[in-house]
Amino acid sequence: MTIDSLVRPNIKALKPYRAARHDHVSGVLLDANENSFGSALSFEGLELNRYPDPYQLELRSKLGLLYGVQSENVFLGVGSDEAIDLLIRIFCEPASDSILVIEPTYGMYRVAAGINNVAVRSVLLTDDFQIDLPATLKALKPRTKIVFCCSPNNPTANVLRREDILTLCNQANALVVVDEAYLDFADSPSLADRVGSVSNLVVLRTLSKAWGLAGIRLGCAIADPDIISLMLKIKAPYNINALTSAEASKALENRALIKRTTAAIVAERGRLYGALRTIPYIRQVYPSDANFLLIRCDDASVVYSRLAQKGIIVRDRSSEPKLANCLRITVGTPEQNDLLIKAMKELTP
Repeated sequence: MTIDSLVRPNIKALKPYRAARHDHVSGVLLDANENSFGSALSFEGLELNRYPDPYQLELRSKLGLLYGVQSENVFLGVGSDEAIDLLIRIFCEPASDSILVIEPTYGMYRVAAGINNVAVRSVLLTDDFQIDLPATLKALKPRTKIVFCCSPNNPTANVLRREDILTLCNQANALVVVDEAYLDFADSPSLADRVGSVSNLVVLRTLSKAWGLAGIRLGCAIADPDIISLMLKIKAPYNINALTSAEASKALENRALIKRTTAAIVAERGRLYGALRTIPYIRQVYPSDANFLLIRCDDASVVYSRLAQKGIIVRDRSSEPKLANCLRITVGTPEQNDLLIKAMKELTP
């Protein structure tokens, strides 16, 4: 298998749009019909009247250092969702190809496929929420182009076994996309260290979770340079705005704070795990490698609605495979967690 053999023919033939800033980012810039007189907004010296660097060279280099890869292995997107969409558009022929999702898992893989008119095949995780390798390999079909794995998985909160994912990479004639949005909260290594040797592996990361930057919408894909080049080829010319780039660059200088915050979240996760296990109508609190817990109740819909009446909002995941009567609860601040624990102890479903 080669990456080239998986790419849609029209994407190979596509001549990408070439924006003005692809050629020049400095000088007397009279090439892009920008407002040469300035901007209605001033923000820390940024020239917001100018289009940003379409290749995000500086920020890609910084994120490469963060994740231990070269900048040519990094694609920046509007959250991880943009990368998910682009990968489906590059590799999956509408009304012909399919993706494979391992459920229960993050719902955007299925939504992005649906938007692109790409079929979705699915296989279930095992009862302990790990990849069922025989069933997954059997579910792969000749026109299955991408396998999506989420690790730590959303909503089950557990890390998938590294060796199982690498076995999939070795045996699947498809891309294997591993979404590591929550990995900062786990005591497990990233698979980003394997993209140099495993050409069909794509790792997704985000600044939305541990870095607390959900509002600036920045995620990245880490992959073989050939895959990154294809993503750069079809993305919107200026997909990452100057404000997002500036704020992300500033945040990356503050790793010590993020390390402390992540440790505090993990500590609160342990406290919340212990407290919820003492509540009689909660049948199971699943171990977590993420910044949330999955619990199974006697009646999740009742617990959900009564918490909402108290202004405490959690996520009901009961409609998903293997998750009957399950709620997903984000780890909050100590004060928020105290309110949650008190409210749940007062409920009598």
